[in-house]
Amino acid sequence: ADFHQLAHLAHRRRLAKRPGAYVTYVVDRNINYSNICVCGCQFCAFFRPPGDPEGYLLSREQLSRKIEETLALGGTQILMQGGHHPDLRLSYYEDLLRFVKNRYPIHIHAFSPPEISHFAQLEQIDIGSVIARLRQAGLDSIPGGGAEILVDSVRRQVSPNKCSAGQWLAVMEEAHRQGLRTTATMMFGHCESPLQRIEHLVAVRDLQDRTGGFTAFIPWSFQPGNTRRTRRAETPASYLRLLAISRLVLDNIDNIQASWVTMGPKVAQLALSFGANDFGSTMIEENVVAAAGVSFRLSIGEIRRI
Repeated sequence: ADFHQLAHLAHRRRLAKRPGAYVTYVVDRNINYSNICVCGCQFCAFFRPPGDPEGYLLSREQLSRKIEETLALGGTQILMQGGHHPDLRLSYYEDLLRFVKNRYPIHIHAFSPPEISHFAQLEQIDIGSVIARLRQAGLDSIPGGGAEILVDSVRRQVSPNKCSAGQWLAVMEEAHRQGLRTTATMMFGHCESPLQRIEHLVAVRDLQDRTGGFTAFIPWSFQPGNTRRTRRAETPASYLRLLAISRLVLDNIDNIQASWVTMGPKVAQLALSFGANDFGSTMIEENVVAAAGVSFRLSIGEIRRI
């Protein structure tokens, strides 16, 4: 499609879904409770294998400081994600949730589908039981991380030790069934074909037709710095094209989010004319993308100006 015609169609769809000149965002902080992971995904510059001297697990005191800083800055949510830690059992994460909920009035958006699948595998119980226990402990919603491209032939290349596309979708379907809202993501621009990107969008769209549980879709481009995949990063034009197509294909998801964290504020501003109506988070803290050498920071005032 013509680039500008695509933008026009996506923007028109955005205004039909969300009338008025409004852009949403949340004041929150990404807290990576650990970087110890056995996955070894080729696109990740953040993880450290077990036993690595740079590996860490946050203490309760460190976690408390981060949450108190977030609340002091007007934050309403924390996003907690970590690696596939081989030694932490489900009870650790339940205790973590209870620790936060018993002390702080904050929304906990935590544990992506690969993490939940990993917990189930360690405990040798079903995904539904894992989600139910996390909900009871205080989990409020689930982030859409770990989706990468929801095509198994792609996943076998870049993240062979992570859950399959079917498992990712099954975690989300079960979460929606239990009343948890979630987001969905796509990390593109590593080894997938254009058709496989469309397969990903259609898989998300089909699940949303069944459950209606996705609040937002967030596409972001692979950042190759410090990773084991050497290729050029996607251009702003290719990002905007995919964003516009996402808005058109995912006509059953209310919100499409611009990724200023990976693309920078100017491209994210332009994304608001390519179908995006949400600006994500203030990202008081962000570690995973920063580990790939890409680091943007925006205050609430800057987000409002943009």
